Amino acid sequence: MTKSTRRRRRHLQSRGGQLVVAGHGGLWRLARRPPADLSRDARRRLAMIDWHRTHGANVSLTARHFGVSRPTVYRWLGRFDPLRLTTLEDASSTPRRRRRPTWTVAQVEAVRGLRERYPRWGKAKLRVLLRREGIGLSVSMVGRILAYLRRRGVLHEPAGRRMRAGQRRWPRPHAVRLPKGLLIERPGDLVELDTLDVRPPGVTHPFKQFTARDRVSRWDTLELRTNARAGTAVGILDALAERMPFAVRAISIDNGSEFMAEFELACQARGITLFHLPPRSPKLHGSVERANRTHTEEFYEVTDAAGELEPLQAGLAEWEVCYNTIRPHQALGYLTPAEYLASIGLEV
Repeated sequence: MTKSTRRRRRHLQSRGGQLVVAGHGGLWRLARRPPADLSRDARRRLAMIDWHRTHGANVSLTARHFGVSRPTVYRWLGRFDPLRLTTLEDASSTPRRRRRPTWTVAQVEAVRGLRERYPRWGKAKLRVLLRREGIGLSVSMVGRILAYLRRRGVLHEPAGRRMRAGQRRWPRPHAVRLPKGLLIERPGDLVELDTLDVRPPGVTHPFKQFTARDRVSRWDTLELRTNARAGTAVGILDALAERMPFAVRAISIDNGSEFMAEFELACQARGITLFHLPPRSPKLHGSVERANRTHTEEFYEVTDAAGELEPLQAGLAEWEVCYNTIRPHQALGYLTPAEYLASIGLEV
């Protein structure tokens, strides 16, 4: 045995492996006592190479035995170095040449300004707003810029506050389900009406938000009150007549007591068809339920308004205008509700 052979054997044994000389070619084989610092995948590959060299060095047989392809066996046989067991570990998949940023400082500042102004709007909506300002960026480019700003720690987004939407359910045995043949084609054919509990920090009694959403145009009308009673709900009909740019012909409500008694009589007097949902069927109010989540996440959780009724009402009025005229809506092809109404010939 030559001096170099003894040196290699001592080196391998110092790493926790035992090896023997096999055949006339002097092939080295590690016994099944691999070093403890090897990963599970590297141990499996070491066992495969060891099995391959002790069973005739047949690649096809080894591939069938370990359930891998022949190219996989060839790849690890070619990569394996008995002096460096780390060659059995997975190599880094990081590309040698990474994509370099192609955006400008002005574009980064524009994205940063819009995101800080509208902290809950995603990259697709921000891209629409940038296009309105004459800045043409792709959705993926906006996303990369947002990630770049987060890594640098220069994107100042407000910390969200947890809000919960509570909803009381009253038994209503005579609730009428929406007719299956009801055609909802024009704005105003059906407006979904629901309430949302608003609990600002430090306020013991929650405020009540009335959310009215048109099923076709996604136009929302929002009212914040101190309570949700039938008399209060009647006033919401005046807000709909004043701020919805089309006539409301039908309203869909759930089983809340605020939509009974006086409210039903008021709808009847105004010639508005009223549909009652069956108990425990929020899926039939999916549009307005999603609207409540949007208003919670994009207004209440990030607003700077004080947690009192009047400041919140003023902020909610501004948010309603923003939602209907500035915020792009994915369901409308990233048009705002106002732009959608204009596209079908209705003036806002």
